[in-house]
Amino acid sequence: MMPDEHEGCDDDRHPQPGSPIFEAILENERNRRHLGQRLNTAGNRVNTDLLGDIVRHGPVLEALLEEPLDRREIEDRLDVSRATSHRFTQWLDEQGFTEKVDGRFQLTGRGEVVAEEVLRFEANVHTAQKLTPLLDVICEDHREFVVEPFVDATVTVAEPDDPYRPVERFISLVQETETFRGFNTTHMAPLALGGFHEQLFDATDTEIVYLPHIAEKLFDTYPERAQKAIENGYLALRTRNHLPYGLALFDECVGIGGYDETTGHMQVFVETDAPIAMEWAERVYNSVRADSELLDSRNDQTD
Repeated sequence: MMPDEHEGCDDDRHPQPGSPIFEAILENERNRRHLGQRLNTAGNRVNTDLLGDIVRHGPVLEALLEEPLDRREIEDRLDVSRATSHRFTQWLDEQGFTEKVDGRFQLTGRGEVVAEEVLRFEANVHTAQKLTPLLDVICEDHREFVVEPFVDATVTVAEPDDPYRPVERFISLVQETETFRGFNTTHMAPLALGGFHEQLFDATDTEIVYLPHIAEKLFDTYPERAQKAIENGYLALRTRNHLPYGLALFDECVGIGGYDETTGHMQVFVETDAPIAMEWAERVYNSVRADSELLDSRNDQTD
């Protein structure tokens, strides 16, 4: 899900800039479906054989990205033969990716960019593989999911013999946090789980965005406690007519829940404390929040 035009805005509606790296990720995500057209317009598409060769030389590009190396150091670092290191360095030189300085091979500016992009490609493929249980259950309207921030995420999947593993993991994080914000979280913790909602009502500074009928169910299930939590400032309840997957922001990490649309049960919970992922989550949450309505009481549901 990509942030919309309201996300990341302050009270004066001026966009709040993110980190340069994060902004670059978002820009790449916005443009990725048009990259083929832009490349065709620019002409001279990169030969697929060359792309394959670049990926195959990923290990040596990565090694040289860390520091310049001589041929013996390349052999030791990559555990390859002299003949192999010679082929590596010859190919890199032919492509203009390296230059030899004081007996060591160092990446050119072009080589550094290519090396970084190879690593990014590998990281994104790795992350997509790891997040398969989540990506497979996110509804099609929200396929534009930014995977880069979740390269080191922990994935908890429901198993036939332990279907509540994702829910239990989510609840354990709620118990450790002092603040909680999120949307569509009933798939992470159904309203019947009293312990979870007691935590939100009594011990946690909470703001949640629910679908209108879910907010109504919350008041039906906990009529007095929900109203009291709102009046005491422990709970800010908002509604929105459409919500994607479940998103939860804790004090020190962010979590995403993917659920079965037929049963409503959470199938997978993905969590990470990576700063860039938390920045992404803040932007997405602010986008959804800006398009939601605050409820002061149950009566707001029927006004």
